[in-house]
Amino acid sequence: MIDKNTKGGTRIYNVLFPLWLLVWIPSPLWLILIPANYLIDRLVLRLSLPKDEMRERFLPGVTWKICLAGFAADIAGSLILLGSLSIRKLPSSVTYALQFNAFGDPLALVMTLGAVAVSGVLIFLFDRRILAKAGLSSSPAGRTALRLAVITAPYLFLIPSGLLYR
Repeated sequence: MIDKNTKGGTRIYNVLFPLWLLVWIPSPLWLILIPANYLIDRLVLRLSLPKDEMRERFLPGVTWKICLAGFAADIAGSLILLGSLSIRKLPSSVTYALQFNAFGDPLALVMTLGAVAVSGVLIFLFDRRILAKAGLSSSPAGRTALRLAVITAPYLFLIPSGLLYR
């Protein structure tokens, strides 16, 4: 509901939005998400990289790049979901499920899983390139990028937004 008859301007009440849209909205939640994402990326990198003296020097310089690439891939996946909402021929049950609970409709679940998969593939491609440019050989770069892609894919897209609005 929109109320334009207020002294301070326009107020919007009862705005519900998909949980995956949080990637786009700057909020205090970012103060938790960004460091948590960085720590998870760093942990996966530490456990995935070959154990040698170069690993400790390698980690700090590459982790931020990996973290930023992950956010870019997450944004790409959320753009797919956002674009899906604009498909006019989709039944309202599908668009509702895309926004609030992908498990509520089989097509919405497939579309959401597709967005997660696209983001995962992008994470793999971005991270493999970052690791290769940083000097990691092809095989360890690919294995590490694959682990990062599987572990850090945006599974948040699958969490029902209704959990926030109860």
